[in-house]
Amino acid sequence: MKLLVVGAAGQLGSTFVDGTAHEVVGLTRADVDVTDQASLFAAVDRARPDVLVNCTAYNNVDGAEDDVATALAVNSIAVRAMAAAAIRVGATFVHYSTDFVFDGEASAPYDEDSRARPVSVYGCSKLLGEWFARDAPRWYVLRVESLFGGRQARSSVDKIASALREGRQTPVFMDRVVTPSYVMDVRDATLALLARDVPSGLFHCVNSGAATWAEVGRHIADLLGARHDLLTLTSVKDVSLRARRPVYCALSNARLAQAVGHPLPTWQDAVSRYVSTLSGQA
Repeated sequence: MKLLVVGAAGQLGSTFVDGTAHEVVGLTRADVDVTDQASLFAAVDRARPDVLVNCTAYNNVDGAEDDVATALAVNSIAVRAMAAAAIRVGATFVHYSTDFVFDGEASAPYDEDSRARPVSVYGCSKLLGEWFARDAPRWYVLRVESLFGGRQARSSVDKIASALREGRQTPVFMDRVVTPSYVMDVRDATLALLARDVPSGLFHCVNSGAATWAEVGRHIADLLGARHDLLTLTSVKDVSLRARRPVYCALSNARLAQAVGHPLPTWQDAVSRYVSTLSGQA
């Protein structure tokens, strides 16, 4: 199986390039401008992959409120072009979306049948991209959330772990509920869907369980032997942000677990594995 990964230098894309048994062609921003359809078509035509994996995104949530055109160009229009490129070569199209397509007003993890109701420009652009991705002959739209791991150590998990290891105070939301997701597990679940020839569909590709960021922070502190009082509890409503965030945004991965034949590891297990690499224990 030959994969063409667009966004190969990013947090998720790099995991495909660095660690699969399949033939992988990686394209970075320097290799192709996803907003230039002709350039994109040419790159896909040259590679002729079995699977086109889109790991690109404009993910500046606050910036999208003022730069609507760029958010739509990358998160929506470029996805439509990639789906068309997949049609040209008969490739399966894998596209990653986000929990931000929901309004955050739930009290239990969202499943794939939950009504999408984004409350930000970023969320709207990602939802539109989901719809465009379905133009491909065979497609998977995989919603991910609170990604951590990969080449880039810029995630919330990284920031919390770094502060705790250095003995610094770090703010954590006590009321924002999430499902942190390890890029290695997301990659492996994606490959499992492809290997099992699962019918096209929408899946929540996240680790199992749900937690507030405060709970995640305490788990990281325990792993590092750090003090819990370094975690400064903060409420979403007390932080001034340009774009509105969904407060409860945990996702259920039950459909994915059924599709790949097993549940994904818990977020605690995933965070533990990742933090062990940061602390030199693995």
